[in-house]
Amino acid sequence: MSTTASAVPAAQLAARYGLVPSSARPSFDTYVKALWQRRHFIAAFATSRAATQYSGARLGQVWQVLTPLMNAAVYYFIFGVLFQTRGNIENFEAFLVTGVFVFAFTQRSVAVGARAISGNLGLIRALHFPRAALPLSLTIVELQQLLVSMVVLCGIVLITGEPLTGMWLLVVPAVLLQALFNTGLALVLARVGAKIPDVSQLLPFVTRTWLYLSGVLYSIPERTSPGPLRDVMMANPAAVYIELVRDGLMDSHTAPSYAWYLAIGWAVVAFCLGFWYFWAGEVKYGRG
Repeated sequence: MSTTASAVPAAQLAARYGLVPSSARPSFDTYVKALWQRRHFIAAFATSRAATQYSGARLGQVWQVLTPLMNAAVYYFIFGVLFQTRGNIENFEAFLVTGVFVFAFTQRSVAVGARAISGNLGLIRALHFPRAALPLSLTIVELQQLLVSMVVLCGIVLITGEPLTGMWLLVVPAVLLQALFNTGLALVLARVGAKIPDVSQLLPFVTRTWLYLSGVLYSIPERTSPGPLRDVMMANPAAVYIELVRDGLMDSHTAPSYAWYLAIGWAVVAFCLGFWYFWAGEVKYGRG
């Protein structure tokens, strides 16, 4: 019997019993359902990664707060003291630390997302599960670390003289929207990083440039003239989420009226496109 003839009954049997190739990409709705069924795996993976991330350091989890604090101290000395950018900003200390902490959340999410696939090939090749679980878990880890850091951030903001008001509650939806946006970016970079592992080496330069353009260290309206350049910089998603958190924590700071619309738009678009883009490459992860 020829190869072609023998293949026909096999195909018919597969169709009769609903069999599909194990490597075939599932439909979009099936993929979403599979992820939901593995929500406990995602939570457990995120918890274990968070617990072991700083296990080799003497100070352990304290580094997740110390790192942004040390960065803020360096930026304060260079930009606040040497370059005197603090002169035009009320409560520059709270302004700067808030910007550093919020931007660090996106910066770390992007970095771990780029290594989500390439850094877990052993797990991917050993177990069958929706690969999106990995960037989702790693973004949850970064969200957990941000929540710990926010306790320190709120303490710093109070010490610098900002009052505790009901506006602080707005920080919660702002951070959740940022987490959704970060997840979308992490999904995109996870697929890119799976094909081009060297992208992780390029990311620090990209995110550092992004930091300088996002108003972390200075006030964009104070340093730019009205026009297209200011509009583009203020619409930058990192700047939008920083502005919203500052608006919630600082009585002396007011975010643009359109910031919430941009925050929602960036979060929804980034997550939807990122999830779709990652799902489209599902069958390629862990091969080669």
